[in-house]
Amino acid sequence: MGIVTSQSFKNTITTYLGFGIGAINTLFLYTAFITDEYYGLVAFVLSSANIMMPLMAFGVHNTLIKFYSTFKTKNALNSFLTLMLFLPILIAIPIGIVGYISYETISELLSQKNSIVKDYVWFIFIAAIAMAYFEVFFAWAKVQLQTAFGNFMKEVFHRIGVMLLLFCVHLEYINVDQFILGIIGIYVLRMLIMKIYAFSIRFPVLKFKKIDNLSAVLKYSSLIIIAGSIATLILDIDKFMLGQYLEIKEVAYYSVAIFIATVIAVPQRAMHQILSPLTAQYLNSKNSTDLKDLYRRSSLNLFIISGLVFLLIVLNINQLYLIIPEEFNGGIYVVFLISFAKLYDNMLGNNNAILFNSDYYRMVLLFGIVLTVLTIILNMIFIPLYGINGSALATFIAIFIYNTIKLIFVNQKFNIQPFLFQTLIVGVILTLLVCVFYFWEFAFHPILNIVLKSFVVALSYTLVIYKLNLSEDISIAIKKYLRLR
Repeated sequence: MGIVTSQSFKNTITTYLGFGIGAINTLFLYTAFITDEYYGLVAFVLSSANIMMPLMAFGVHNTLIKFYSTFKTKNALNSFLTLMLFLPILIAIPIGIVGYISYETISELLSQKNSIVKDYVWFIFIAAIAMAYFEVFFAWAKVQLQTAFGNFMKEVFHRIGVMLLLFCVHLEYINVDQFILGIIGIYVLRMLIMKIYAFSIRFPVLKFKKIDNLSAVLKYSSLIIIAGSIATLILDIDKFMLGQYLEIKEVAYYSVAIFIATVIAVPQRAMHQILSPLTAQYLNSKNSTDLKDLYRRSSLNLFIISGLVFLLIVLNINQLYLIIPEEFNGGIYVVFLISFAKLYDNMLGNNNAILFNSDYYRMVLLFGIVLTVLTIILNMIFIPLYGINGSALATFIAIFIYNTIKLIFVNQKFNIQPFLFQTLIVGVILTLLVCVFYFWEFAFHPILNIVLKSFVVALSYTLVIYKLNLSEDISIAIKKYLRLR
């Protein structure tokens, strides 16, 4: 776990830095510098682009990681990498042509509930391409086990750019239309910088020769497009559907709550960058012992780390909503539901990496189709009844079912499961701390309350985890970075 710990620590730092900047943008700058309507529009455009991204990437970012270690000669590897660079173009060009021809029809369809969307539909296509090729170039670096810079670009770069654009709007250097155009420009620039970095690690040698396992590569790419689209769809379909049922400003309120809860996913996002290529290596070499060890240790470590974040969010949520505009307060229940869903995500460790990089990736597609249909149906039922809380409930149910199915399937096919006795102990600790601290507040300003309560909770949790030595990796990290004996 040495390289995992090292890379994950760097990635966690940059990811939290990105989320910290994102928190300032989401909770304060967006809500103060632009209207709720335009905030909702930005969330709608980016979520829609995120939904399209796996399709535009043609599954290459997953295919690269799965098959890279199977090529043993330079010519075969260069031919494979050349194919990976050009595959997304094959899908982007026809989609662009269809979109251009059918632009009026598509824009009318998407703007039925909120007319403001109509003039910005083409932004979705450009952002989706930029996101797709960014993931391709990031995967190019991942297979070289270099993830720190790519993670910085993925989590920090665009948020700094958005912050600067928000201040430009506030200072009236640009108008809101230019602000939205600037956001798209940031995503394009991020893609280009990632390309330069990826090629600096391994410059492409273009070889247009047929590779031996071409049919397997294309089959995997084709199916993983759908599987990846489904995974993204489950995460972002809620914002898209809210835009079809409710006023666009409701998407803004929902987005703030989702952002708060998504902070729990940071450790998983950070560790996944290095877990995915390592999992692919173990699967390709049939190293079941190391795979089992990686599964269990990643699950326990992620549960412990994300558990702390879960505590800090849930125990401070009431105070946090006192310092943002009152109209956003309806999202508290959204935070609770999505927080539990994200905590469950982290408990699965590298489960996704096992499924996506194994011969059972087709089952992810089957599970995903069922869950996507379920998510859409649940949103159609619950949004009209409960608004943004209904969408959160639909997402929670879908993620819970999806994760449980994946957990059972991996156990059946690989005879491994991620949970240890220490997992139960961590769950008990989290439950006790929530019961002890939830209703306890300092009689100070909300910001001071959050700081003081976070310090007490974090110190209590960390000391208990360290004293019980629940995770060797985390205990070593605490000793190393806090210089404990």
